[in-house]
Amino acid sequence: MERIPILKMGAFLLVTIQIDLYDRLALDLEEDLVKMVEQTSVKGVLIDISAVSIVDSFMGRILGNIASMSKLLDAQTVVVGMQPAVAITLVELGLPLNGVSTALNVEKGMHLLRSMMDFNGTDQEDGYSSYD
Repeated sequence: MERIPILKMGAFLLVTIQIDLYDRLALDLEEDLVKMVEQTSVKGVLIDISAVSIVDSFMGRILGNIASMSKLLDAQTVVVGMQPAVAITLVELGLPLNGVSTALNVEKGMHLLRSMMDFNGTDQEDGYSSYD
C-alpha cells in the first residue's frame, strides 16, 4: 500500500509530496498526518507540494482540513513550493485554503514555522534559532 512519508524534524513534521495525489492517498495522508501530530506533539507541519502539478477542489479541501485539524492539536501548517498554475487553479476554484500559511520554499517555510512558534510563546525544540 502506497503512503506519503512523514518525517519528524525537531518540533516539526515535514511532508514532501512527490506525486499527484489521488483521492484515497490524499485521505490516507490526512489521517496519517493528524495521527502523527497527536502522537508527537509537534508544533508545526510543513507540506512541500513543489512536485504537484494539479490541485483539484478535493485536494484543496484536504490541505484545509489538515491545517484545521493540526490547529486544533496546537500545530501550525505551512504549505510550500506551490506552482503558479496551482495557485491560479485554487483561486479559480474559489478555494482560499483558510488556516494554511504559504511560503515559497522549504527554507522559508521552516523560518515561518519557527517565527510562528516564537510569536505564540512556544519554546523552540528543534535546535534552530529564529535569527538564522
